[in-house]
Amino acid sequence: MPDVVTFGEVMAMFVAAQPGPLDEAEHFGVRLSGAEMNVAVGLSRLGHAVGYLGAVGDDPLGVRVRRELVAEGVDTGHLVTDPGAPTGFQLKSRVLSGDPTVVYFRRGSAASRLRWSGEAEKTVRSARHLHVTGIFPALTPHTRDFTFRAVEAARESGATVSFDPNLRPVLWADENDMVDTINRLAALADTVLPGRSEGTRLTGHENPRAIADFYLNRGAREVVVKLGSDGAAAYYRTGTVWEPAFPVRVVDTVGAGDGFAAGWISARLDGLDERAALRRACVVGALATTSEGDKDGLPTRVELGELLDDAA
Repeated sequence: MPDVVTFGEVMAMFVAAQPGPLDEAEHFGVRLSGAEMNVAVGLSRLGHAVGYLGAVGDDPLGVRVRRELVAEGVDTGHLVTDPGAPTGFQLKSRVLSGDPTVVYFRRGSAASRLRWSGEAEKTVRSARHLHVTGIFPALTPHTRDFTFRAVEAARESGATVSFDPNLRPVLWADENDMVDTINRLAALADTVLPGRSEGTRLTGHENPRAIADFYLNRGAREVVVKLGSDGAAAYYRTGTVWEPAFPVRVVDTVGAGDGFAAGWISARLDGLDERAALRRACVVGALATTSEGDKDGLPTRVELGELLDDAA
């Protein structure tokens, strides 16, 4: 039985070899990208059994996706190969620090055509925990239906559910539809993991406590707000726990939230309390920013233990 199941779209990521605008790039390296994949890899490196649901094309990029996930110890037994659609990909600029430019090519991709099935339901129901983001339901009506059905199956089976809004406004045709869909999913989750700015966009509140109360009052058990350089805070009906940011030299911020989610889920599966879970989440999230690849900086359990021991 897997500890965690997640689902989404894994894309090939072509990263420019030299800093500068994408339209001037001549050479690219190839990596993988996808918020849910990053969480899956992060959890696998921390020693958890992880299953991944998704779809890739019958093409070289799809072969690469499957090979790399298997190499990371992620179960791809339910990663579908769709011969009628391609594997999605993206172009990413190289930056010396901060936020890169990313351009997506995912319309009509294999993952966007994925439909809910009996096998998907069986896989979700077998897990202790389901992790969901707001990206996959934005792709197509099929993926939105898949997302809600997965959450319903997990809740019915007694699994816990975490939800990261992971807002991608460009994927939504309508702002109101985005906010309504994301907030309906959040109301079905045990744990909601918004960033402060996206929480404001979704709830209309700027104060992190007010953002948290918005979701706590709708059914969430805990709301963990990522505060960037100010660290993170876990909010409950009975109180709040805060943890400062873990200091690192930032190379690329993409994937920080996914690393944070992996750290939090891992800690909770291990039975750690809120403060220890926040500490692990902040450390793993920070480490994700120390390399160019979205998942390259994610630590193993041994590496994480050494860092936490050194920082103690």
